[in-house]
Formats: sequence, C-alpha cells, structure tokens
Amino acid sequence: MLDANLKKQLDTYLQNIVSPIEISVSGDDSPKSKELLELAAEISGLSGNISLKEAAAGRTPSMSVAPAGQAPRVSFAGIPMGHEFTSLVLALLQAGGHPSKASPELLEQIRNLEGQFHFETYISLSCQNCPDVVQALNLMATLNPNISHVMIDGALFQDEVNQRQVMAVPAVYLNGEHFGQGRMSLEEIIGKLDTGAAERKAAALDEKAPYDVLIVGGGPAGAAAAIYAARKGIRTGLVAERFGGQVMDTVGIENFISVPYTEGPKLAASLEQHVREYGVDIITDQRAAGIRRGELIELPLASGATLRGRAVILATGARWRELKVPGEAEYRTRGVAYCPHCDGPFFKGKRVAVVGGGNSGIEAAIDLAGIVEHVTVLEFADSLRADEVLQRKARSMGNIDIIMNAQTTAVLGDGSKVTGMQYTDRVSGESKRLEVAGIFVQIGLVPNTEFLQGSEVELTRFGEVVIDARGATSMAGVFAAGDATTVPYKQIIISMGAGATAALGAFDHLIRAGS
Repeated sequence: MLDANLKKQLDTYLQNIVSPIEISVSGDDSPKSKELLELAAEISGLSGNISLKEAAAGRTPSMSVAPAGQAPRVSFAGIPMGHEFTSLVLALLQAGGHPSKASPELLEQIRNLEGQFHFETYISLSCQNCPDVVQALNLMATLNPNISHVMIDGALFQDEVNQRQVMAVPAVYLNGEHFGQGRMSLEEIIGKLDTGAAERKAAALDEKAPYDVLIVGGGPAGAAAAIYAARKGIRTGLVAERFGGQVMDTVGIENFISVPYTEGPKLAASLEQHVREYGVDIITDQRAAGIRRGELIELPLASGATLRGRAVILATGARWRELKVPGEAEYRTRGVAYCPHCDGPFFKGKRVAVVGGGNSGIEAAIDLAGIVEHVTVLEFADSLRADEVLQRKARSMGNIDIIMNAQTTAVLGDGSKVTGMQYTDRVSGESKRLEVAGIFVQIGLVPNTEFLQGSEVELTRFGEVVIDARGATSMAGVFAAGDATTVPYKQIIISMGAGATAALGAFDHLIRAGS
C-alpha cells in the first residue's frame, strides 16, 4: 500500500519510537480488511519496536495502537490514509514515547482530567479539518488512561452514519452522545471537559504584560505581521481563535508564487512554525470582543480577559457568507454544508446543489461531480464569475447543470435532513423547487469585524476595516491587514504582503510615538 517514497519518510519518523508498541488489527475476508492488514504489516516491518497481532474489535476493519502490554485506547475504524495518514503516524510515535509538541501545561491538564471519556469521531478521508480533531483526541487518549478514542471512516460504516444522521464531518461523540461538530482545537476540547479551565486561562491572560505590537488573527496576514514585527526586536503577541484562519479550510493552493502546489493545512503549519521561531507569544482559542483606548490600546476578549498593546494589528480575516434564508440554520450539518471537500463523500450517489458561480462554487461543483450523482449550480447573476478555465471544465462534465438568475429562497427538509430547496427565477419571477440531498453554499466572504462595531475603527457598509497605504486605520495606533479590510483582492499572497505592510507601519508608528 505504501509507495517507496512514503515508506522512506515513514521509516525516518519511526526512528523516533523509544519504547515498544503493538498494533492490533480486527479484520475479516473483505478487501478493505485485507488492505488494512497489509498496511499494518508494512508498518510493523519498518521497526523492530513495532509488533503486530490480530484481535477482534467492535468494528471491522479497524486498527488499534498502544504501548506494548497495554490495552489499546487509540483506534482507527477504517484505513487511515489520505489526510488521516499523519494521524496514524503521530499515534505510533506518541504510543512509542515520542513527546508531543503541546505545551507542558496543556499536557498536565489532560493527565489530570477525571471521569471516563470514550470519544468517537466520524471523518471522511478527504476532509482537511478532521485530522486536527482526531490527533487531539488521540493525544488525550495516549496521556490519560480514562480516555479512549476511535476514528471512524464514515464511508466504510454507512449504517452508523445513517443511524446517527452524520452529514458533516468531523462529528464527535462522547460516551454515545453528540459532543461537537467541525474543527476543534485541543484547547477547545479540553475546555469543554475541564469547566474551570476557561476561567483560569482568562485570569492568566489578564496578567500578561503589554505588548509592543499585538496582532489579532492567525491567518496569513496575521502570521506575516507577527514575523515582521518580531524581527524588529519588539515584544510581539498574536491572539486568535485558531492558527491558520480560513487557509485551514482550503485544500489545493496552486497560485502561491514559487510553490506550484500545496494544501491549506500544510501551509498553515509552516506559517505557525515560522512565527514560533521568532518567539512570538501565540494565544489561541480566544476571540476578540472589542477594542478601546486606555493608557494603552486594550483588547477585551470574549473569555473576560483583556490584552494590551502599544500598537494593534487587526487581521481577523473573513468567513463563508450564509444564504440567510429559511431552513439554512435548521439544516446546517444536516444537508447544508460549506466545505465540499469535507462533506462531499457523505452525498455519494445523491443529487446536490451548489449555490454560487464564482471560482469557489465552480471548483466545488467539479469536485463534487466525481462523487455524487448530479450537481446543480445556482448563480444569482446572469453570468458566471468563475475563471474561464473552470467554466469550461464544469460544462464539459455530464453531471453538472448550471442555472443562471436563480435566487435561493428556502432550504427544505423533513425535520431531520435536507430534501430540497426553493429558488426564484429572477427573469420570470416563477418560484421553483429543486430536489436535492445536499446544498453547498459558496457565495463569498463576510469580514470578521463585528467586534469593532461602535469603536473608533472605521468600517465600510460591508463591515470591512478602512485602511490607508500603510495599513493604518482611523484609530491611532491600530493597523489592519488581509481579508477583513478594504484591500480589493482577497488572496493569500496579498494578505501576507498586507500583513508585512501593517507591521512596518505599526513599527514606524511606535518610533514616531517615541515611547
């Protein structure tokens, strides 16, 4: 199953195993079971510290990883390839004694969790958001004997998926009950289990010394700003809900200059590593709740803490725009989706719709067409906005229909899942119904700037932060960069340049302020 190059890389990683581990495989005569057993055999053959055995489990095919002599607490129901291959490698290393890169405080918090926690995470192998959740829960299970976790490939366990009506991933269950949906960081998961954690963290953040430059947002703009600020030798902090921002939801990136192809999570990991090399104080799992001027510039957080800086750079990015029609909120994750790469596999053989005819919408339609029975694209305008090369590709595919002048008016369902949608023909005025099992919304972005309402920071009517050529806002000492601003083009490389500009502008401001 593993090609020569992947085997070579894996062999290098497995050199970090310091204590014996055991892989247990539960299989039958099915082709997938044979594939999994072959994978396990290849892995065990690469290290003398890995032994292999067959053992019955509740799900077949499945693979468990554990230190030798211990009952397994980390399992993979399915074949952990694709995006989940990294999760398997990390599970092997951690079971073999290789330390995690998480902070010592976080690791100790995991060890001290009390209670019995059995986690199940439904994933799709094409989901780029799922590995973060799987890896976080695997680490927790490795560190605490009261925690267990199993990754479940929804494509192989359709009966469970249908029974639990899983239509979006990652979907996490704790002790049989729904626990969470979508990307969750290790900090977020622990925070939900350790109810006093948020208060303790907020108190600790309140005690932090002021920063010379405080950056809000962990996407490409925020990362670039942090690097450029820290290189000036000034105290730099970065606060964000998660590092990587919207890039974490991007699969293929082919227009990042000098890099012919990369993927969002890989780029985000490289950005974080680069930022950490400069000693930037990175604070995640925190959301800005406002901005005000005190003796310094103050940034209240939703957790109740307040951070302070002599200068602040706003790089909060944007999020997917919602339809804002009846039924959308009710059926979110139950047929209404925003990530075709993550949730597309759950609609295999079904009819779906994509709302939006820009690059994102047509790319989504092309990707989905290889999985589902049929895709209907609905575009509000009288022409598509996608690049011509994408339009030609979509029109060449036999199972994609494109409807222009279509205004989506409602999402329809049976109470548990989407069954269709309504739209209005903007030319004739006629209301029409489309029978679909899934609706993928791809209609652009909304800036994450609600927390700035009522502040000194000027916003456009679209919610974008107004900036000048140096990234300065209307509030002295506050700069901004990236998709949350009035910069005309929302692209990764432009956000990075804007982040660097804002950092240099902030540094120049500090010099002129003379303090």
